[in-house]
Amino acid sequence: MQMTFRWFGPDDPIPLEHIRQIPGVTGIVTALYDVAIGDVWPKSSFERIGEMIDRAGLEFAVVESIAVHEDIKLGRPSRDRLLDQYCESVQNMGALGVPVLCYNFMPIFDWTRTDLAEVQPDGSTALSYDDAALSRIDLSRGTGDLPGWSAAYDADALQALLHAYSTVGAEQLWEHLAYFLERVAPEAERAGVRMAIHPDDPPWSIFGLPRIITSGAAFERLIDLVDSPANGVTLCTGSLGADPNNDLPAITRSIGKRGRIHFMHCRNVAITGKRQFHEAPHPSRFGNVPMRDVLAALRDVGYTGPMRPDHGRMIWGERGRPGYGLHDRALGATYLQGLWEGLEPR
Repeated sequence: MQMTFRWFGPDDPIPLEHIRQIPGVTGIVTALYDVAIGDVWPKSSFERIGEMIDRAGLEFAVVESIAVHEDIKLGRPSRDRLLDQYCESVQNMGALGVPVLCYNFMPIFDWTRTDLAEVQPDGSTALSYDDAALSRIDLSRGTGDLPGWSAAYDADALQALLHAYSTVGAEQLWEHLAYFLERVAPEAERAGVRMAIHPDDPPWSIFGLPRIITSGAAFERLIDLVDSPANGVTLCTGSLGADPNNDLPAITRSIGKRGRIHFMHCRNVAITGKRQFHEAPHPSRFGNVPMRDVLAALRDVGYTGPMRPDHGRMIWGERGRPGYGLHDRALGATYLQGLWEGLEPR
């Protein structure tokens, strides 16, 4: 297993030099944040970011993520041109030797929360979600600019997208995902890149939009769409763990035995009601994710890929990008490594 850490490029308030000081962290997870969705990611830009990571004594381990254009998800005629460009971006990252691409297929909205700084009893703040609060959000004014979303839309653009998706059900979205993978997975395999779809977060429909990557059964269906070792998943314990029906250790064993877990996001969530949760410290006892059992399952299936501590709380007075401060994620990285070490056979 390789411990990695998310870095948002040169504008991230957390420098690579600080990440390098987290014990055991050797890999960086990042993206190109100045390229429009759908455009080709230039090889020269990959090289520039890669050189910065190399100089810090770290490895460019994962691209997270090359966003999938809405026209591809909608199945519009422009998707073939956009898929050609997506494949070129994958080829460029493969040429640099970056082995894993995390992506998602969520319509319009990426990971979604209703409170970015919910105060916890210990004084820290955490990301939280409440389905009732989501229902009160007024989309007539556009999306705003919440973290995690690949794009912000003004009112007109958002309404046009919502109208376009009004005729796209879950099965059609599966068809469009199959079309995407049939085109991209063979190119990724040739480029030495492993595709790792991220589950929908939260793992249920929001704003009436279909969400399809929500369970272990969905992971199995995805893998069966294109039988390629390049077609795999990001197993995000926090995303799937928000639904108590998801048996995380069982999903880990099932997908892991097929060799299709290409990336691990380890995050804990505390479920506080029906479709209601807040993010919690990484140790199992603070939430509903059985982290030890998940890592034990990973060990049993021989997982050797990248892992990162996912969203953390804001602690010790830190201010910054919600979910992506330094301190709590660093604690998470060391906790996960301690678990991993403790699971080693004597």
